[in-house]
Amino acid sequence: MTRTLKWLAALTFAALSIGPALAAGTTPVGSWEVTTGEARYRVTACGAGGALCAKLVWLRSDAKTEDNLAVLNTYIVKGARPLAAGKWSGNVVFSGHSYDGTMTLVSKNFMTLKGCSGILCQTFELTRI
Repeated sequence: MTRTLKWLAALTFAALSIGPALAAGTTPVGSWEVTTGEARYRVTACGAGGALCAKLVWLRSDAKTEDNLAVLNTYIVKGARPLAAGKWSGNVVFSGHSYDGTMTLVSKNFMTLKGCSGILCQTFELTRI
C-alpha cells in the first residue's frame, strides 16, 4: 500500500469512526471520497453512544496495490467518540500500526482529516459522494 494511501486510510477511519451528530443533524455518516479520487469510504453508525465505523469500499485502478486490496471492503475503524461539536477523535490500528486521528466536518459535504504517528502528521480532504 502506498504510504499516502496508508495514511489516508488510517486517518479516514480514525476520524470517521467517531461520535454523534453536529448541530442541525449533519453527521459524517455516508459515502466519502478523497479529493485525489483514489479511494472511497463508507461511514456508518455502529454501536452505542453514536459511535461510527468506516470501511474502505472502492479503489481507483491505479491504487489497487496488493496491500490496498487486502483491506478493501474491511472495517478499518470500529467505533470512536466525539471530541467537540463538529470534531471527532479516535485511534485506529492499521497494518499493525496505531494512529491518532481527528476529523473536522467543515460542512455537510466536506471534511478534513488529520492523523499523527508520533510527531509526523498529515492532513487529507474528503468530499461526500
